[in-house]
Amino acid sequence: MTMDKEKVGNSLSKSWEEALEHETWINPIVDIYEATDEFCLLAQLPGVEKENMKIKLEDGNLIVMGRINYDEIVTRDYSLKESETGNYFRKFKLSDSVDKEKINANYENGLLTLKLPKSETKGEKIIEIK
Repeated sequence: MTMDKEKVGNSLSKSWEEALEHETWINPIVDIYEATDEFCLLAQLPGVEKENMKIKLEDGNLIVMGRINYDEIVTRDYSLKESETGNYFRKFKLSDSVDKEKINANYENGLLTLKLPKSETKGEKIIEIK
């Protein structure tokens, strides 16, 4: 596949909404483990720069999105291509046992680390009997 490089724009200049509609999105490889006082989520996002990542909480879901330079990568003249190409999107339903106010993120060398502290009450509510 060859394309005129001058006709290929920078896909990162598109809005997130345009990219969601017109570009391919794939699930990143994710590991999640539980420690004593937190859950830890590790997501592999190769090719994503920190400034092209979005992490948000929406309706009880944790959403992780990362954008590559899609137009440049899909128009390369590959001799061998074994990896799947696309931006990254993954949604996780969070339980009440996660303290949503204390979630923190770190991104280094293509690996996103999210620390999800456990809430003090772990979603429990004591009901008084009258």
